[in-house]
Amino acid sequence: MNSFGRVFRVSIFGESHGKEIGIVIDGTPVGITVTEKDFEKDLLRRKSGKQGTTARIESDIPKIISGIYKEKTTGAPITIIFENKDTLSSDYEKFIDTPRPGHADFTSKIKYKGFSDLRGGGHFSGRLTAPLVAAGVIAKKIIDGAEISASLIEAGGMTDIESTIKSAEEKKDSIGGIVECRIKNIKPGLGEPFFDSFESMISHIIFAIPGIRGIEFGAGFKAAAMKGSEHNDIIISADGKTATNNHGGINGGITNSNEVVFRVAVKPTATISAIQNTYNFKTNKIEELAAGGRHDTCFALRIPPVIEAAAAIAIADFYLINRSQ
Repeated sequence: MNSFGRVFRVSIFGESHGKEIGIVIDGTPVGITVTEKDFEKDLLRRKSGKQGTTARIESDIPKIISGIYKEKTTGAPITIIFENKDTLSSDYEKFIDTPRPGHADFTSKIKYKGFSDLRGGGHFSGRLTAPLVAAGVIAKKIIDGAEISASLIEAGGMTDIESTIKSAEEKKDSIGGIVECRIKNIKPGLGEPFFDSFESMISHIIFAIPGIRGIEFGAGFKAAAMKGSEHNDIIISADGKTATNNHGGINGGITNSNEVVFRVAVKPTATISAIQNTYNFKTNKIEELAAGGRHDTCFALRIPPVIEAAAAIAIADFYLINRSQ
């Protein structure tokens, strides 16, 4: 399915080299002020052009098609589209028979019986994160007061991100990274255990972002080596604040009034300039593949605003679920 959410619901559509990509946002409360300028900051943060990012540069100007009239939400579904213009589709024709290692070329071919659009990664491309960021801008208006901030804290296993990216470029390779997200001033009581716990829904939408390999909350995997006396967060005030935050602001799948903290593992870009081996389905042999094309050395550089948007969408849904209850 290409939709997420129960009350605040988003449905994403389009392919990387198709005419347009976009998102439909349903369930937005009426009367919220939304202007095209509101989208500029987060979309610019996601935009390529910096060292370590792809040479493909789209304008990323959102076109609001429906649901907003005189800069106010109407209650009708909001549709936002982005045009695709800087495309070189010929770079991807060879991947039909020689799928790229680590990419969705093979799996999408099997699932959709050869009818999937492989150009630029098609519907599996990181290009689809642009409309997700746009939906996040509106979601942040619903959760006004909560502050979401994500940043790349590590790339290629190193904290010296710039030099690590430069080294990977010189080797015609790619690297992944760790993005940390912090959410302040979030309402306590958000989360619908059992299956719609706060962590469950955040994780659900985070893993929908192309290239995400893992997520941890609070102390995360380090908790497995801690004792209960170390991991337990002692409550120190009537509003639920704790002395430590090993649980990342969540207990029993419900926010506890502390800062929500989680970290996301982003994999290295699958398409690289270095020669790789892959299976040729036409010759039935393993052969060398020179992928070519344009790609990010470290697309984790562009992921922080996407993580923020995804978190905002999930939280906006929780806010509206709580309001309906």
